[in-house]
Amino acid sequence: MKHLLIVLLAFFSISCFSQIKTINFDSGKLQGKRELYISLPASYEKNPTKRYPLIVLMDGDYLLNPVLGALNYGNHWDDLPEVIIVGISQGKNDQRSIDCGLDEVTGMPDGKSVDFFDFISLELIPFMQHDYRTTNFKIIAGHDTTAAFSNFFLYKENSLFDAYICLSPELPVNMENVLPDILASTKNSIFYYLSTADGDNKKMQERIKNIDTKIQANKNPNLNYKFENFNDASHFSLVLHSIPTALYQIFAVAQPISVLEYSTKIVTLKEGYVDYLKNKYDIIENSFGIKTPIRITDFQAIEAAIIENKDYNELDALAILADKNYPKSMLGDYQLATMFEKKGDNPRAVRYYMSGFNKEEIAGLTKDMMFAKAEELKKTFAKKPKIKGKVGQDVEPKQEVIEETPVSDTPAADAPVSEEKKQ
Repeated sequence: MKHLLIVLLAFFSISCFSQIKTINFDSGKLQGKRELYISLPASYEKNPTKRYPLIVLMDGDYLLNPVLGALNYGNHWDDLPEVIIVGISQGKNDQRSIDCGLDEVTGMPDGKSVDFFDFISLELIPFMQHDYRTTNFKIIAGHDTTAAFSNFFLYKENSLFDAYICLSPELPVNMENVLPDILASTKNSIFYYLSTADGDNKKMQERIKNIDTKIQANKNPNLNYKFENFNDASHFSLVLHSIPTALYQIFAVAQPISVLEYSTKIVTLKEGYVDYLKNKYDIIENSFGIKTPIRITDFQAIEAAIIENKDYNELDALAILADKNYPKSMLGDYQLATMFEKKGDNPRAVRYYMSGFNKEEIAGLTKDMMFAKAEELKKTFAKKPKIKGKVGQDVEPKQEVIEETPVSDTPAADAPVSEEKKQ
């Protein structure tokens, strides 16, 4: 129910976050025109050098809005990246049955479905990569008949897609035996999401659960796999429940550092906090082709872990990374100032607080705060005694002279004289 509400709420803001256009693509493989729905991210025109992952939607007529809703909601909270979507129209004149028709004996594409397979791999993908700024990371999604058909791209030695969203697939002959073996032996990094619901045809549901059991039995480090069975969903409402989970599974590493990630993976480290942060963003770039500055919140999470573990020297490396990502901001100076302050070197901490004061504010760091921190630390400096004299002249402190009465053999005039001397 939570996912359903998320998607419904996001529908109201779809037009604010994306551009959708319909084009008629002239296909040689299909020997005719095919309607496509193309959704570009809101930043596409504003950022002419940025590239985006690509999602290919089978059943684009009705899957486009649920996928857009989940993506826009997740992107609003910086949990999901912006992507380019191309939806394939298949809802007219029983087109999806023609596109995905299979041989009843072999369960493999046959006739027109081979042409449709080639249309996606040899025409649609090259067209999207040529005309739009896509990264090499590609996702395909489908529902029942089209979900099962999308699995045939895995049958190739090198899968065309990096991630599969398979919603209640209507499995053809022998797919529950072939697909688990493929996923168990793949040497490529693959994301695979599979779902079913109590509202599915019971025989179909049993076969989907069977394929899940087989996939779970074969552990492959190259496979990122997730299965969900929804108790209170129909064959159609399952779509609204599944899509957010599938997208969050695929793009999990691209999300900001969460409380769970911090407590289980970061603060428990004995060292290498900055390396962890670098590796996280290297994985994002290498996996999805997304090159983005490190989030301020992620800098703050690593800083907190460093301070909690009292490994203050790592703040130096964190400051270098901050200057690389936000060169005009005070972030790097703040982290150096914090390092020296924690190490008890207040004069140098003041120097960096004041250096940061002259740079751009960022997140919660302000000029007033940097100045206040510097002034507060100045009060801790040791006070030197005031010395009179010329500059550079050492003056011995004045000492009190105590004079003693000299000892004399001659008695004083008023001293008493003894009786012996009188005589």
